[in-house]
Amino acid sequence: MAKAYERIADDLRQRIRAGEYRSGERLPAETKLVDEYRKSLPTVRQALGVLQAEGVIEKQHGRGNVVRKPRRLVTRTNERHQWEKDRARQSLDERQQTGATEHDTGLTVSDLVFSAEFSETEADEDLAEAFGVPTGTRLLERVYRTRYREEEAPFNVSRSRLLYDMAAANAALLDADNEPWPGGTLNQLHSIGVEVARITERIAARPPTFEESEELGLTAGVAVIVLRKTCVDIDGRVVEVADVTLPGDRTELEFTTPLERW
Repeated sequence: MAKAYERIADDLRQRIRAGEYRSGERLPAETKLVDEYRKSLPTVRQALGVLQAEGVIEKQHGRGNVVRKPRRLVTRTNERHQWEKDRARQSLDERQQTGATEHDTGLTVSDLVFSAEFSETEADEDLAEAFGVPTGTRLLERVYRTRYREEEAPFNVSRSRLLYDMAAANAALLDADNEPWPGGTLNQLHSIGVEVARITERIAARPPTFEESEELGLTAGVAVIVLRKTCVDIDGRVVEVADVTLPGDRTELEFTTPLERW
C-alpha cells in the first residue's frame, strides 16, 4: 500500500504532466499543500523530495518549489556501436554530417556545443589491469563534454584513454584541436590500422560527488550512471578504456539482444 508521501508525490506528478503546473511555474507553498492534502509538513516535504530526486521539480532560492524544464533525453542503445563502426569507413563528408551524440539525442551538429581536453598520463593499477599493460604505461587521456545549446550542463562526461604509443602513430590523434573528430574513436583507430572487434560496457549507479552534481546540473537525490567502455581489437588487444558519467535523470540505457530461432 502506498504511503501518504508517495500518494502526494504521485498526485503532484500527474498534475504537472497534465499541464496544471507548467515548466518554470511555482508549486503552491508548502503550507498550502499541507492544507490541501491534510497531511503534516514533514510528509509534504518528503513528497516534494521524491519529485526533486526525479528531476521533476527543483527548489529555487526565493521562489520555492518550481517545475523543472525537462532536459533533453539521451537514449543510449547497444546498437550504437555497430552504427559507429559502419560509419568509421565512410567518407569525410558523410562522417561530418552526424555523430554519436546526435544519434543518441536526435539533435543535429549545429544544436551542440562540444569540448575536449587532452593530457598525457600514466596507467594506475586499475587502468593497467584493464589494458593488460604494466603500471605506469603512457596513456593519452581525452575528456569529452557535449551539451545542448539550450542547456548549461553536458549530457555526460567521458574520460577516454588510448595507449599513447599506439595513438602516436597518427600525430593528429594527439591534438585536441582536431576534435570533434568526424567518425569518433572508431575512425581514429581505423586511421592507425586498428579494427575494433567487440565493445564491453560495464554499468553501475551511485550517488554523485559534489563536483559531478555541479557539472551535470543534478538536483538533490539524483544518481549518476557510471559506464566503463572497453574496446578490444581483432587481435584481442584492449585499445580504448573510457569511463562515462551520465546523469540518471535524463539518460536511458536500451539493450536489444537478438535471439536465435529454435
